[in-house]
Parts: sequence; C-alpha cells; structure tokens
Amino acid sequence: MTLCEGRTVIITGAARGLGRSYALAFAAEGANVVVNDIGTSLAGEGRDTSAADDVVAEIKAAGGNAIANYEDITDWDAAKRIVDAAVAAFGDLHVVVNNAGIVRDRMFVSATPEEWDATMHVHLRGHFCVSRHAVDYWRAQQKAGNPVDARIINTTSGAGLQGSIAQAAYSTAKGGIAALTLVQAAELGRYGITANALAPAARTRMTEGAFADKMAAVESGFDAQDPDNIAPTVVWLGSGQSKHVTGYVFELEGGRITIEDGWKLGPTVDKQEKWAPADVGDAVDKLLAVRSEPRKVWGS
Repeated sequence: MTLCEGRTVIITGAARGLGRSYALAFAAEGANVVVNDIGTSLAGEGRDTSAADDVVAEIKAAGGNAIANYEDITDWDAAKRIVDAAVAAFGDLHVVVNNAGIVRDRMFVSATPEEWDATMHVHLRGHFCVSRHAVDYWRAQQKAGNPVDARIINTTSGAGLQGSIAQAAYSTAKGGIAALTLVQAAELGRYGITANALAPAARTRMTEGAFADKMAAVESGFDAQDPDNIAPTVVWLGSGQSKHVTGYVFELEGGRITIEDGWKLGPTVDKQEKWAPADVGDAVDKLLAVRSEPRKVWGS
C-alpha cells in the first residue's frame, strides 16, 4: 500500500513550483488531491485557472485522483468552499498544505501600506481561513464519533526564521506563520490534528529572482534546488506515519532535513531586585559576550 492511500489533501498554490511538486508526490502515494490555485502572478495579480487544470490533468494521466479548485484562500466563505469541495469529491479530508503565497520585495524605507497589507492578507489570512474551516470539519467528525487523523502543514521561510533584507513584510508574515504553527499544535492535538511548518529552499518563481545564482539549474548530478526534493518530507508529514510529530518547523533543502530549535532561553542574569537604568548596559554586555552566535539576516 502506498504511503497516503485513501487520504485526501488540499494544497493551496498547487499549480506551480513547490505546490505542484507536492500535488504530484501526494498523488503518486495514493492521495486524493485538491489542486487549489487562482493562478496569480508572483505579486498576487491576475488570474489563470489553466495552471491548476494542467496539474490535475497530469495527475489523472498518471492514474491518480485530483480535482482543480480556484477559490480565493483569503476569502472566509471561499475557504469553506475549498474544504466542502474536498469532502464532496472524495468523502473526507485529512491534510491541508498551506503553500500559497506572494512576495512584494521592498526595502523597509520604501515599503507601502498597500504592499504590506497584501502580503499579510495572502500569507496570514490565507493560512488562517483554510485551516480554520478544516479544523471545524475535523472537530465535527470527532464529535460524531469518527476517528480523526489530520494534518496541517504550514509554510514559513528562512526569511521568517532569521529575516531577509528587502523582505520586511514577507519575513514578518512568515515569522507569524511559524508562531501560528506552535499554537495550532498545542491546541489541536486533542482533536487528532497535528500542525507542522516547512521552511523550504528550492527553485521557484519566488526564489529565482531573489537568488538567481544559487537557484540556477545544474547540468548534471544532483540538483539540490529542484522543488521535487522537498516533496517527500511533506508527503510523509501528511501521512498516517507522522501522527507523533507536531509543533515543529522543518527547514528543507536538497537532501537535507533540519528541525529548527526555535526561540529558547539564552544567557540570563537575575538581580533579584529592581535594576537601575545605568546598570542595565553592563549586564547586557556580559550576556552578549556569552550568547550563541545568531544566524545572519539573509542578504546581510
């Protein structure tokens, strides 16, 4: 039996790049796939439903099961229709992969409220809307006495974990998604739902522009930036084998799988009484001298 036989997965932004790789890999492991994509540009503009249709056709040609869905993940009612479409087509829902996103690269001093709001809207609201409706469905299943073995797989980024120059909005949104994942994992386990996040590094429309040299295709040998390298871990996280794994951020690149440590307590000093402002600087300097060296902001 294949790894995800009979499981149904919604993948947002599934028509290109990483999302397409996930869709094909899940289908190859027996999953029923909802290919959700409205076909926007990298900046979130325009619509083209043919891209989602092409992925569905590719899955079906290989003997898999899939439907296309063109609903807007940032629209509360539309997000419910995505969940409803999955259940109507395949009888159940097991996995949500929140992959869709946009980017509006801009130095912070030049950033506009419109660009900021658009980035937050797609990444944060998009992750929220689809997951909330999926959780409503899973809770109802549990209350009805049906076993739930469900997965939320979110998408953060190295930019969200350590920051990235010229990507203030994107980094902020992706950092928020990492934090959201921790909360979902802590709250939703009682319902049979796990939540994990990915920080994938691979060749996509988003990374080819920002890191052109690193993302260039290789002529021979292992192509570390091929988005297909990321898909196996995502499929495993969506399978029944991963039910013991929740609340983690996985940084993935090529053949490398890393579990991030996240925020943790570093060097500490406790005076056991109120500090005088003039004494704080000395204490902070001593802590900085013994702290672990942080990772640098991307691009710095």
